[in-house]
Amino acid sequence: MTSLVAYDDSDSEAETEPVGSFTVAGQMKDTSDVVRPRGRGFPSGVPNVSEGGTLPTKHGSWEDPAGQRLPLVRLWRSDPGSCPSQRLQWPRTEPEVTCPTSERPHPSLWTSYSSAGQVSLAAAHFKQVKLSRGTYNSPEPSFCGQTKYETPGHNGSSLQRKRREDCVVPYIPKRLRQPQALSTETGKNKDVGTQGPSAGQAPAPLCVAPRVSEFIQPYLDTQYQETKISRKVLFHLRGHRGPVNSIQWCPVFSKSHLLLSASMDKTFKVWNAVDSGSCLQTYSLHSEAVRAAQWSPCGQRLLSGGFDCALHLTDLETGTQLFSGQSNFRVTTLKFHPKDHSLFVCGGFSSEIKAWDTRTSKVVRSYKATIQQTLDILFLQEGSEFLSSTDASSRDSADRAIIAWDFRSSAKISNQIFHERYTCPSLALHPREPVFLAQTNGNYLALFSAVWPYRMSRRRRYEGHKVEGYSVGCECSPDGELLVSGSADGRVLVYCFRTASRARTLYGHTQACVGTTFHPVLPSVLATCSWEGDIKIWH
Repeated sequence: MTSLVAYDDSDSEAETEPVGSFTVAGQMKDTSDVVRPRGRGFPSGVPNVSEGGTLPTKHGSWEDPAGQRLPLVRLWRSDPGSCPSQRLQWPRTEPEVTCPTSERPHPSLWTSYSSAGQVSLAAAHFKQVKLSRGTYNSPEPSFCGQTKYETPGHNGSSLQRKRREDCVVPYIPKRLRQPQALSTETGKNKDVGTQGPSAGQAPAPLCVAPRVSEFIQPYLDTQYQETKISRKVLFHLRGHRGPVNSIQWCPVFSKSHLLLSASMDKTFKVWNAVDSGSCLQTYSLHSEAVRAAQWSPCGQRLLSGGFDCALHLTDLETGTQLFSGQSNFRVTTLKFHPKDHSLFVCGGFSSEIKAWDTRTSKVVRSYKATIQQTLDILFLQEGSEFLSSTDASSRDSADRAIIAWDFRSSAKISNQIFHERYTCPSLALHPREPVFLAQTNGNYLALFSAVWPYRMSRRRRYEGHKVEGYSVGCECSPDGELLVSGSADGRVLVYCFRTASRARTLYGHTQACVGTTFHPVLPSVLATCSWEGDIKIWH
């Protein structure tokens, strides 16, 4: 218990701590001295420390022959540089190192650099450490491997201190090591090819054939015929790695062989679903699931929104971003204005519905209601009004399940449309009659008038399918005679619009069928998508 020995020295300051700290293994660590590997002493080139001729033990600690630690004054007398008052001074900007003129100076402790991982001090004697300044390697061995005798003096102590500084690796905080590790990994992966475009990167231009599909050409100059019920599968499209949320044919008749699909795998795709059934382009612009994607009425742009709160308008042929916006909520539905194609409305996990202008990239209108989420949006009366289905419901009524809005004034026209206790995940407009349909979680389709006061029909109801909380879609055929709906059990049900009777049931998917759409030109083509990530084209 004699680790601290009192001494009388007027030139040095009083110290209450020992010179070095001893680990369990007996290795001494010091801020200005060299840390020696266990089981090694100082080389023979180091001069004797005390007048009594004591040498360090096998553990690297200074002791006298009696087994006690030497007083600090004796260490200071033998080596003035080891005095605590001189060694624990505030370090200068750059230590003064005396080197021979023929030898190139080494980087010091303040200019050395360690890699992203922390290098132990003991391994630093046998391992070259990468330096931030200078691209050369030290030609001389480290201090621990030195075997040549040196003459005690000023030059010897300076070279010895310099070698000690080269052996010590400075500590790098964790927050600085992480960016260095990321940059190292990025440099290693530069030559590694990635599959598909990365998120936020503009895809390659879409190679769209200038000619019209040979299957669609005969129907362009004739009036739409009666819709025929599909019976067989024409194409089975498999390319998404997640559930497909929505599908839509291109609204331009000459390009209606193109099919747009949005998926939970953070992508949306364009398919040639009539001629070959191949994927023409994959767009990976979102960092989260793509919940909604829409064709522009001109058929040259794609509007997408997802759970990353991002909105993108992409040119179909060039792949450039014509508009990019950031909403303050996750987007679940969006629709273009039927007259002004530069405006669109979007809703999601918020009590607001916002109207955006793609020319200015700003929100032009906001529609607020006491709701939590908007499920679907449907325009009426050529864009002067629109409907929104929400998740607001109570035990006995759902007075805010469907809300009618005035597009220009942002005022509510009516919120007493659907009075039953079910929410409506999707809405569909009849192409020829002033009515619309609402898919309900009560496992039926309800029919409403599209003009005020938007009364619900009590006589006609389309039943037989299952919703079970999925966003199951529905749509009317172009001639208005048939109605198609998906089901939570994977079936596709086709109803007769006039009689509400079931015309056909297609068993096409093993999981929930959430999207169904008729082809706008071909009278017998139907597309469906499911929660398992596949798309089927029926004819």
